[in-house]
Amino acid sequence: MKILIVDDIIINRLIVREIIRALGHEYKEAENGLKAIDYLSKEDFDIIFLDIEMPVMNGLETAKKIRETFMEPKNKIPIYAITAYNPTFLHDELNLSDFNGIITKPFSSDKIAVILSSL
Repeated sequence: MKILIVDDIIINRLIVREIIRALGHEYKEAENGLKAIDYLSKEDFDIIFLDIEMPVMNGLETAKKIRETFMEPKNKIPIYAITAYNPTFLHDELNLSDFNGIITKPFSSDKIAVILSSL
């Protein structure tokens, strides 16, 4: 599986990267949503792990752009929000309709493995 990890904090990308590597998958990293859009326009990915709060283009904007501007199958790619926020708060305060689910920090290999095994 090829996975796009999008987070502005390098340590978060490092943690997710190491989990994905240990699970035997390929990955690419982007530090903001604009870079993620650029990668997605040139390459195919099976899933995106996308941070909500980032500079340049945040996760909400990025997910919306993917859903609205890319053609199938790219606009249907599973997108999982990665965040330190409480998921209840996120659902109440933000429109997460462009996301397939949420992974909260701290990350664990079990959480990621369950998501990847469902694809």
